[in-house]
Amino acid sequence: MNPFVPIRLHDECVVLEPLSLDHVPALETAAADGELWKLAVTSVPPPGQARGYVEKALQGQAEGHMLPFAVREAGSGEIVGSTRYYEIDPALPRLAIGYTWYARRWQQTHLNTACKRLLLEHAFEALDCVAVAFHTDENNEESLRAIERLGAQREGVLRAHKRRTDGSLRNTVCFSILADEWPNVGNWLGMRLNRLATS
Repeated sequence: MNPFVPIRLHDECVVLEPLSLDHVPALETAAADGELWKLAVTSVPPPGQARGYVEKALQGQAEGHMLPFAVREAGSGEIVGSTRYYEIDPALPRLAIGYTWYARRWQQTHLNTACKRLLLEHAFEALDCVAVAFHTDENNEESLRAIERLGAQREGVLRAHKRRTDGSLRNTVCFSILADEWPNVGNWLGMRLNRLATS
C-alpha cells in the first residue's frame, strides 16, 4: 500500500487539508493579504493565478512526487496559506517540506510552528521517513531563520540552482532533519508552540 496519499492533518491550532480546486478563492484572498506575490524570494500566486498554482500542485501529486495542503487556521476557520511535501522518494523514504506561504497577518505567529510540527510528525512517525529536507532562497532571511528555529541542520548551498519569478538566478540553501533527530526536535517544537500559543 502506498502511504504517500492525500491526508488531513490537524491539531488545536491548524488544519492541513489536501489541496483542491475548491480552495482557489480562499487562496486568492490569503495571498492578497500582504500582496505576497510581489516578494521575489517566494512563489505565491498573483491575482487570478491561484487556479493554475493549484492545478500544477495537483499535477505533482498525480505524478507521485508532491502532496500539497491548504492551511486552515483552526480558531477562525480561515484558509490562510498553503504548504506541501515535495521531492518525495518512497524508496528511502525521504521528502522535503516547502512551497510554504501564509497571509501576512499570520506570519511570525504560532501558525508556522504548528504546521511544521504536524508535517514532521506525520513524515517521521507515519511515513517512516529517514530524513526531511528544507530548501530556501539564500536571500530569504525570514525563511532561513524560521528553518533554523525548527532545529534543522544546514547542509550547504546549491549555487545557481533555480530561477526566481523575476528571472534572476537563485542560490538555494539546504537543511535537513534526520529520523534520529526528530524526538528532540519534536519536543522543542512542542515547547515552542506552547510558548507562542499562550503569549
